[in-house]
Amino acid sequence: MGTVSVQGEGVEYATVGIVKTTYGSKTNAQGHFNIVQIPFGTYTLQVSQVGYESMEKEVTLSKEKPNAELNFDLTKKILQLEKLVITGTKTFKRQTNSPVIVNVIDAKTLENVQACNLSEGLKFQPGLRVETDCQTCNYTQLRMNGLAGGYSQILINGRPIFSPLTGLYGMEQLPVTMIDRIEVVRGGGSSLYGSSAIGGTVNVLTKIPKKNSYELNYMHQNINGGASDNMLSGNATILSKNKKSGASFFVNARERQAYDHNSDNYSELPLLKNRAAGTNLFFRPKDNQKLEVSLSYLNEYRFGGEMVLDQPAYLAQQSEERTHNVWMSSADYQINLKNNKTSIITYAAWQNTNRDHYTGIIPDDSLELQTHLSTPPYGVSDVSTYNVGLQVNHKLNHFFGTKNVLTLGTEYLYDDVYDHIPAYNYLIDQTTKDLGVFVQSDWSILPNLTLLSGVRMDVHNLVDQAVFSPRASLLYKYKTNSQFRLSYGTGFRAPQAFDTDLHIAFAGGGISRVLLSPNLLPETSNSLSASINYDKPTEHFIFGFTLEAFFNRLQRAFILQPIGQDNFGELFEKQNGQGATVQGSILEFRANYDGKYQLETGMTVQSSKFDKPVQYIDGLAGITEFIRTPNTYGFANFTLTPNPRFNANVNYVYTGSMRVPHFAGAPNQLVDEIVSTQSFHDVSSKMGFMFPIKNTKTVFELYGGVKNIFNSYQRVFDIGKNRDSNFVFGPAMPRSIYVGIKFQNN
Repeated sequence: MGTVSVQGEGVEYATVGIVKTTYGSKTNAQGHFNIVQIPFGTYTLQVSQVGYESMEKEVTLSKEKPNAELNFDLTKKILQLEKLVITGTKTFKRQTNSPVIVNVIDAKTLENVQACNLSEGLKFQPGLRVETDCQTCNYTQLRMNGLAGGYSQILINGRPIFSPLTGLYGMEQLPVTMIDRIEVVRGGGSSLYGSSAIGGTVNVLTKIPKKNSYELNYMHQNINGGASDNMLSGNATILSKNKKSGASFFVNARERQAYDHNSDNYSELPLLKNRAAGTNLFFRPKDNQKLEVSLSYLNEYRFGGEMVLDQPAYLAQQSEERTHNVWMSSADYQINLKNNKTSIITYAAWQNTNRDHYTGIIPDDSLELQTHLSTPPYGVSDVSTYNVGLQVNHKLNHFFGTKNVLTLGTEYLYDDVYDHIPAYNYLIDQTTKDLGVFVQSDWSILPNLTLLSGVRMDVHNLVDQAVFSPRASLLYKYKTNSQFRLSYGTGFRAPQAFDTDLHIAFAGGGISRVLLSPNLLPETSNSLSASINYDKPTEHFIFGFTLEAFFNRLQRAFILQPIGQDNFGELFEKQNGQGATVQGSILEFRANYDGKYQLETGMTVQSSKFDKPVQYIDGLAGITEFIRTPNTYGFANFTLTPNPRFNANVNYVYTGSMRVPHFAGAPNQLVDEIVSTQSFHDVSSKMGFMFPIKNTKTVFELYGGVKNIFNSYQRVFDIGKNRDSNFVFGPAMPRSIYVGIKFQNN
């Protein structure tokens, strides 16, 4: 027994083990540990924790001294190679010990790149691309390894409560002030999370109390001289003296004016008014138990289209208006048994979104105009998601002479989507129910060889038979600094409406909608990836790289087929295609000198093609390439912190050329066509200075910078009310200059 601490403060989750044996334990919230039933003898006790130097002490147990107390005071590493992650295996692992690659975006990185929300932060990860898909409302979607948003599972604290409707605007609605870190798993290794995780999984982990702290931040942003953007945010954490309870709180308010880039009196960036608040609480009734509860509220008003903002939306020549009210909550209870060898986790999560919305164009015909004015196309949405589950982890220290962690779990996901616009005879009333059961083995075959294997079974109400999704990942650690990984996994997508299917677009003077084919079958995938990870640390310097190759074969891939027009506009039907192949490679490079100079960069080269040409516009020949999917894209992020009072950052996002459909109808676009876009080079910078306030523990920071310095932005937009609103691509914003001030405790 004993205590692990840093400068007198207990360290939680430190690993305590007896060298060359299977005896070990984890420290609790106070840093205490206890290892029992150890035979008499002389042993070396080793303590390790991510971010700290390992320590060893020798101890002898005998009849005269059957128990011993050892205390460890750890020293922080100058350089840190890895973090604790949970998303790859649903259990806490070190990044280099995880058989599945897990990338981490922490709160500091989000601050360095001046991300305002989740959407802006995800750009700085290899294999990920965030795109804007509507010129009027600016909804966003995340592409992972070239696959569209519906292929990616976004989790909040590990729970799949990011509904199809939330997927349209939710990434912009989640402020960074609530985010502690983001964990990203690409490819089929994420099949542990069920339907819609073919492309990968993004797990947004909200702030949890670690110490007493607070922060207040104000930022003003000028968008290319044409619009103002103001954001006020704050967060605070409170921790009890015994560390058995704590709470964190966040608030966020943002107001952004509409921005018109091409001076046609129609916005390219909509007006935004965001409000958000929430809390995370935890309580430890005993050392081996923990209860976590979270509650968040998000409110957003969004208006895009004709720049006439002092009248009702239905009187604008063309506009989209959205008012969202979103509630999210979760509760997790964990109990550890048998000296932390067994853990039982029960959880429940819930999300509800109420939305009032308008999407419309003023008709040119006088009779149609009268109908429009008498029954304008307003709509309502009501979306609820419920998730409950149970997970058991059990550590086997004598599994054929090795170690194995077995995980068994079950969860139920209920999602109800109701979206109705009476004037368009438009209705989506969809209820999905998914019961999942999963089992996993995390087997340390040798000290340097780990096999992660498992299978998940899903019983989905929109799929006739149970779906089994096996996966296996092999990790081989060569010496200390190199890891080789090989992963295989399968996945599926149910025949349901996903985020982009719920978006109504403007095209050709009308609106376009997506219908589901009555014969739609589930889409399935087989995913394979292989990677090499290397890091070379020295006393002051770390550099490393990761090279990954990925292959994903889709069967019955979903496609959107144009099926003609009705009185309101274009109609598309989601159908099953013949199949598709997505393959490519990702190269990451990182370097860090004394924690003062840090570089992270990544580049993706890939191809995404259907087996047969897909027709995107009625009357035009089809193409095999995925639309809106560049074959090359990447990022670079350099941070300079030579001393605690000064910091600077330069970052870069590259987007290669892609194929994009362009519907005729606007005065500047007389023919339907599929165009190849230009490439984009988005360079941004930030600089900050910190000043301590005398006789207090408070410091304030003055910061400022420029986003998209060279104004690498879409050159030509459609003009007027009959524009093709989906003809938008490239960086989300033009050149923007910002300044801010932040107060926080030191």
